[in-house]
Amino acid sequence: MTTQPAVQVITLPDAGTYRVDPERSSVTYSSRHMFGLGKVRAGFTISSGLLNVSSTLAGSSARATIDAASFDSANERRDHDVKGRGLLDAAAFPRITFSSTGIREDRGAILLAGTVAMHGVEAAVEVKVLSWEAPEPGLVSVTAQASRLDRYSFGITGSRGFVGRSFDLAFQVVAVRTGR
Repeated sequence: MTTQPAVQVITLPDAGTYRVDPERSSVTYSSRHMFGLGKVRAGFTISSGLLNVSSTLAGSSARATIDAASFDSANERRDHDVKGRGLLDAAAFPRITFSSTGIREDRGAILLAGTVAMHGVEAAVEVKVLSWEAPEPGLVSVTAQASRLDRYSFGITGSRGFVGRSFDLAFQVVAVRTGR
């Protein structure tokens, strides 16, 4: 006897515009460093964002802005280096932005295609939405993951060997409905 995999039913929140709440939202960065021997975890602050929920998944969209200077790994020297000219260059490029270009369902998962603008370069990314819930009316909670992003595709090529080439981003976003 074979068991069929459970089918995840995607239920969209009420249609409308939802503003990201920066106080309740976060981005976690993880990568390797020191020639792949160590793991680095850090956080970023989402400064603003909007989720536009349509009556259909394909009609919905998302955008967010992250403060590049908010990188925080709890290691002052590392944070200074990452925010400096050799890597993020947060003084010259203070914002990291994401804008969706399409949303689709694939085998029960929501995949959010979009572009990230960082360090003066735009690159295509795909974000997998792990959960999308409306815990109460007028509120949306989204957990998502972007895996194996290549920092070289954003023109961030400094500290080869010491800073990993690929990185992952985990998003924990809470948004509040602002209108229809």
